[in-house]
Amino acid sequence: MEKIIGLIDAPFTPFYENGDVNTTPIKAYADMLVKNGLKGVFINGSSGEGYMLTTDERKLLAEKWVEAAPEGFKVIVHVGSCCLRESENLARHARQIGAWGIGAMAPPFPRIGRIEELVKYCETIAAAAPDLPFYYYHIPAFNGVYLPMLELLKSVDGRIPNFAGIKYTYESLYEYNQCRLYGEGKYDMLHGQDETILSSLAQGGARGGIGGTTNYNGRELTGIIEAWNRGDIDTAREKQDFSQAVINVICRFRGNIVGGKRIMKLIGFDLGPNRVPFQNMTDEEEQNMRRELEKIGFFERCNRF
Repeated sequence: MEKIIGLIDAPFTPFYENGDVNTTPIKAYADMLVKNGLKGVFINGSSGEGYMLTTDERKLLAEKWVEAAPEGFKVIVHVGSCCLRESENLARHARQIGAWGIGAMAPPFPRIGRIEELVKYCETIAAAAPDLPFYYYHIPAFNGVYLPMLELLKSVDGRIPNFAGIKYTYESLYEYNQCRLYGEGKYDMLHGQDETILSSLAQGGARGGIGGTTNYNGRELTGIIEAWNRGDIDTAREKQDFSQAVINVICRFRGNIVGGKRIMKLIGFDLGPNRVPFQNMTDEEEQNMRRELEKIGFFERCNRF
C-alpha cells in the first residue's frame, strides 16, 4: 500500500453557536491546510470531537471534506465508535463517497483488554471497506488501551489485507521504531505527537504523521521535516522547540481540542465553540492565551490563509 509522506491534519469540527455542525468553512479550511504544507486530513477523530457527533453529522462532514479536497489531498475518515455496527456503517459510507482511507481508535467503552479483541474490532471495520487503507489509531491516553502495538502488527499480518498501519499517538519511540521495522517496514507508522516529530525522524525513521496542532502551527511542523531532510539540524531543533512552546501554551488552556480550537479564532478562522461536556474558554482566558502566544512570537509564524 501507499505510505503517507508528510503531515496529515486532524481538523476541528466547525460548529454554529447553537452547537449545530457548520460545513460552510470546510472548503476554505482545506485550502488553508494545503497552503501551509499539509497533505490531507484525518477527520472526525479526537480533535474533531468525533465521538460527540451523530452518525448523520459524521457522514455529512465526510462528504463535505471529500468534496472540498483538491487533487492529491488525502481524506481519511475516522469511523471508530462504541457501536461496532455504526463503525461498519461509517466505513461503508466513506468508501461510497470516495474517501482515501479509514481509521479507528479503540472504543473507550467497553474497554478492550486483549490483542485478539482489538484485532477482531479492526478486522470487522476494515472488512466493511476492503479496498480502502485502514489505520488503527493508537491513543491509549483517551481509551485506556495500553496494548503492545508490535503484537498487534504480528496478529493482523496476513489476516487483515487492507491494514495499512498505525497512527501512533504514544510516548514510546522504542515501540514506535520496532513497529516501523516489523516486516522490513511493511506497515505505515504515522507519528501522532507533534511535540516529538524530530525525535521520530531521528530515531524512528518516520516519513509521515498526523497532528492536531498542525491546524494553526502547520508551517513550523512541516518545516521540521523539511529542515531534517536537507540536513539542517539546527533549524529543525529550533522549530521543534518552538512547537513545544506552542503546546505548552495550549496545555494551560485545556489542550488542543479547546485551547487549540480557540487559536483558530485568534488567527482569523473562527470554527465556533466546543460541544458539551467540554468547557469552552471564556473571553478572559482567550485574551490571556493571546498574550502568552504573543510572547513566543506565534502570530508571526502561524498558518496563513
